[in-house]
Amino acid sequence: MANDSSGDIDRAWNLMEKIGFAMLVTHDNGRLRSRPMRAFAERENNAIYMLSDARRHKDNEIASNPEINLSFADAGDQKYVSVTGTAAVSNDRAKIRELFSTPAKAWWDNADDPNIRVLKITPHDAEFWDTPGSVISYVKMAAAAVTGMRPDIGTNRKVAI
Repeated sequence: MANDSSGDIDRAWNLMEKIGFAMLVTHDNGRLRSRPMRAFAERENNAIYMLSDARRHKDNEIASNPEINLSFADAGDQKYVSVTGTAAVSNDRAKIRELFSTPAKAWWDNADDPNIRVLKITPHDAEFWDTPGSVISYVKMAAAAVTGMRPDIGTNRKVAI
């Protein structure tokens, strides 16, 4: 399943950018913990950024164990990306101002809130599933169930990034 072609790497980054939200999975005292986060994929920086709150547990969890997973999902279009990487917590105020947008106002009044931190995830690898969409996938699965054949419902690749 490993495939490191530049087209597959581009597709993984494009899917992350398009989906824009991911479940961030961290380690919490030997257990896995996940929560939804807005993700800003920046291939040119080989990084995925997220705004975080210093008063929440994820910053401490990352400090304790920086290995994370991001799970991107667009269930409606049947497109998914799973990313493993290393996270770092930063107080880079310029990056925070750059990423701060209207949705962030649900959590903080403005970009100058001293509790905002930025998570920088450096991805190691990604695996993506890219199908032609729900309707076509379901038709192919139904046909496969009738014929006993495995359905060809899109692309699945694992890439180093």
